[in-house]
This record gives sequence, structure tokens and C-alpha cells, in this order.
Amino acid sequence: MNRTLLTVSSVFLATFASGVALAQKPPSSKETKEANLKAYVDLLRKDIKKDKVAILTELMQLDPDEAAKFWPVYKEFDKALTKLADERIALIRMYAENQDNLTDQKATQIAMGMLDLEGRRNQLKKDYFQRISQALSGKLAARFLQIESQIERVLDLQIAASLPVVE
Repeated sequence: MNRTLLTVSSVFLATFASGVALAQKPPSSKETKEANLKAYVDLLRKDIKKDKVAILTELMQLDPDEAAKFWPVYKEFDKALTKLADERIALIRMYAENQDNLTDQKATQIAMGMLDLEGRRNQLKKDYFQRISQALSGKLAARFLQIESQIERVLDLQIAASLPVVE
């Protein structure tokens, strides 16, 4: 299991390194900004679902009965998480569109939107932790939460490092 975590970490760090490279190049034109926005969206959408399923499959170590209970609940969780990701993309798009002439009001709107999303994402994880605890066990639910949180943090860091700092 530790070797798997090391492999997963290596894959995400390699992906993260490419995101940092994007952050080091300040956008100089509308085309560059649109390309960067596409890159941010790709970071959120990129084969993460497939990768997450593979990671969860290996690290959850579920027997067939547990897997039959876990995966339907996880699919509901993932669907709800995807809706939140769509909202996040909209906020990132809003930031990209207003970056050159960002007002205090727009910056506050975007920041409060991101904070609200973060709160709803945490509530979603809490709700599904409870559902998985009821369907399986507290220990397996904690394992799910731990894996999900690690993946989420790596992705959040990658996206944050790719976005230009507010000026």
C-alpha cells in the first residue's frame, strides 16, 4: 500500500510540476489566457475520474461484498463533486475574464464563491463519510476520506499554482 501511495504521489507530482511551469509564464495575450484557462479546466477534468477509481480500487482493498456497497455510493458522491467542479470552473473562468481589470467587488465575489464551494465540498465529504460508514464501516469510510482528501489536496495545489496571483 505504501508503494502505491508513492506511485500515486509521483504521478501527481509530475503533473503538478507541469502546472507550476504554467504559473511561471505570465499571460501576455488573450490567446495565452484562453490557453491557460483551458489548461485549468483540463486539470479539473483530465483523466482524474479514471485515475481516482484505480487509486480507490487499489487502496480501499474492498472484498466483493464491500465493493458492491461502496461503488454505488461513490458514484453518487462523484456526481455531486462534479457539479461543484463545474461551479469552480465557472469561478476560474470569471477570474480569467476579469484578471486585467479586476475590481475589488469582482475579486470579493470570486473569493467568496471559492470559499462557499470549499465549505460545500467539505459538507459533501462529511455526508458521504457518514453514508459509507453506515454501508460499510467507520474504518473504511475513514480510508475513503483520507484517500479522497489526499487527491483533492494535490489537485487543489496544482490548480492554485497554475493560476496567476491577483494584482
